[in-house]
Amino acid sequence: MQVLHAPAALSAVFDDPNLVSCAGLAPVLALGAGAGLAELTASHLRVPGEQGANPAVKVPALVAGMVAGADSIDDMDLLRHGGMGRLFSGVRAPSTLGIFLRAFSFGHVRQLDAVASRFLPRLAGQAPILAGAEQITWLDLDDSLIRTYGYAKQAAARGYTGMKGLNALLATASTPQAAPVIAAARLRRGNARSSRGAATLIAEALHTVRRCGAAGLVVLRADAAFYTLAVITAARKAGARFSVTAPHYTTVTRAIAAIHEDAWTPIRYPQAIFDQAEQRWISDAEVAEIPFTAFRTHRHRPEDQVSGRLIVRRVRRLNPRRDAGQDELFPGYRHHAIFTDSSLPMLQAEAQHRGHAVIEQVFADLKAGPLAHLPSGRFAANSAWLVLAAMAFNLTRAAGALASLRHAKATTSAIRRQLIILPARLAHSARRLVLHLPSHWPWQPAWQQLFTKTCGPPIAPSPLATQP
Repeated sequence: MQVLHAPAALSAVFDDPNLVSCAGLAPVLALGAGAGLAELTASHLRVPGEQGANPAVKVPALVAGMVAGADSIDDMDLLRHGGMGRLFSGVRAPSTLGIFLRAFSFGHVRQLDAVASRFLPRLAGQAPILAGAEQITWLDLDDSLIRTYGYAKQAAARGYTGMKGLNALLATASTPQAAPVIAAARLRRGNARSSRGAATLIAEALHTVRRCGAAGLVVLRADAAFYTLAVITAARKAGARFSVTAPHYTTVTRAIAAIHEDAWTPIRYPQAIFDQAEQRWISDAEVAEIPFTAFRTHRHRPEDQVSGRLIVRRVRRLNPRRDAGQDELFPGYRHHAIFTDSSLPMLQAEAQHRGHAVIEQVFADLKAGPLAHLPSGRFAANSAWLVLAAMAFNLTRAAGALASLRHAKATTSAIRRQLIILPARLAHSARRLVLHLPSHWPWQPAWQQLFTKTCGPPIAPSPLATQP
């Protein structure tokens, strides 16, 4: 592909006040308005002083910028180009939004959490973001270190990866038919223990998920860092099942050793998995289970002991000396155990636990978007930024679910690229503001379906359009 004209025959002028680069924000923000984002913010967020004035305008503006791809305060300036002022109201300068975030305290972040926890159920009423939740819902819990730069970041520290940053704890909800949405989010110190505050987050996330229509089985999935009594107790109190990776404690290894050799059932993965420790592709394994009681060290409080099932997957180890002519005397295995109270059959419960890795895609989407940078030196402002990023993620996911089946499970970056970052020219026709979009746009049917479901038929004026 080459430029049709010689470079010397081309010119560029930034002089058209009727162009916008992200026309897809119109149906997306109409969806957010229908879910009551501004009303919820006005009802639950109170930031004192002039810096905190008009939160019902500034919060949607921040969410809109993140939906359009902003990953810093300065990037919010993309809302102020061309005809954006004619298409949207409530546009604010990046400096105004930055001052607003820096006025937050921990209490205001918790108020914003209340907005997010009510916004997601309303989105679920507008779009099928948790289709199939009446049967089964998976609540995945994990944390990740968000890298920070400079020396003026409050609470930044070197975490378990050795990288300096802040720790983000997420709880995501998904179903077999629906991609994950963020049910709860919390920002912590960079060197925070993974399970710190996880029990409280689980209780809040499960309450939110139930309000989203998760009337069926809810299973909490987590890795070994969350194998704690507080996490499992929080899930059980909220009426959820749990499936948590069991670390190789002495009690766990003894239970694995007690499994009879005839109890192992061979399985073959539908797709091979690359094992970093063994540096090879794994396609075969064996699974067995045994009754197990966790937290037996709490002998002075027997009620704290939790009984369930220990489902173990073992994988054959390679013999590094076999190529040199020395065979192994006994077969060696690597064991991966999960502790669960799920009532599902063994092989199904083990396979569904491996689906916990879907939360890594959520972290990848966030780090490729609003969490590429934590914009402020103040911890409370960055905490609010994480909550806003979660709301922007959920809003983008809801827009994809309305657009098409393909976009319902697409990454947020794909939804943004195909449905949101769409150039348009504004024009008036019969007292209506009309968006003239590129012809032959590859994802035109999906965009039109999203627009029709949020703004009405294309001939109707957009509810976000300003009057001439």
